[in-house]
Amino acid sequence: MDTTWRKSSYSDGTGGDCLEVADTHPTHIPVRDSKNPGPNLTLRPEAWSTFVENLKAPAARSN
Repeated sequence: MDTTWRKSSYSDGTGGDCLEVADTHPTHIPVRDSKNPGPNLTLRPEAWSTFVENLKAPAARSN
């Protein structure tokens, strides 16, 4: 299966601190640094969902 990477729409396009995610795999979610597309971190879908929900939480945006 080919991996299609995508960045958040919040990325500013300057090559800064961005994550890329490939969420087309049913059993795992690869995540990598957009500046260094080498090795990636692989998460279970449940862990990825928890991560994203925590980012959306008001406490995460207060800093």
